[in-house]
Amino acid sequence: MKAIQLTLVCHGMTEAQRLGRFALDAEPLHEAVMPLPGLSTRAQGLCAPELRTQATAQGLQLQASVDERLRDCDLGRWRGLALKQLPQAALQAWMSDPHAAPHGGESVAALCVRVAHWMDSALVPGEWIAVTHPMVMRAAMLHALGAALESFHRIDVRPLAQVRFSHYGQWRVQLCATEPAEQSPNPTPPL
Repeated sequence: MKAIQLTLVCHGMTEAQRLGRFALDAEPLHEAVMPLPGLSTRAQGLCAPELRTQATAQGLQLQASVDERLRDCDLGRWRGLALKQLPQAALQAWMSDPHAAPHGGESVAALCVRVAHWMDSALVPGEWIAVTHPMVMRAAMLHALGAALESFHRIDVRPLAQVRFSHYGQWRVQLCATEPAEQSPNPTPPL
């Protein structure tokens, strides 16, 4: 049996991210995206339906089909709002309870179920690259690791970040090798 190789790529930087607010569905990229070294040219491409993911896939020169199941978390009434504009009690409820949806949209728990179902049923063996959102990438990592939903907000996903998974009987997270960083004059000792 052939394995599934899945690379998730976060969309490029948006103005919403730069300003600390939740994105709108038609949120454009803040800056152009260029192809990333190391992305397979043989993989089948997918992307979420939002403008920012489609523009990222195009910048990466990835021939990607739109898959609705990769869409961003539905944040309901909070779309387009800055974090500082949100009622603090509602924000705290959302951050601490994965089943809470004070914005009237999709809860973290519902997002995680959606992403887990997609990973377990939509992909056939082969190599895949999917351009999606930070929240979808967090949900995928929790599913692969079998981690508690309460860990969701403890994962940071930066623009153009990649996470790789393989599946042969069970999901595994693969750390991506990167180019060595420029050595700092005072390196921090390993822990």
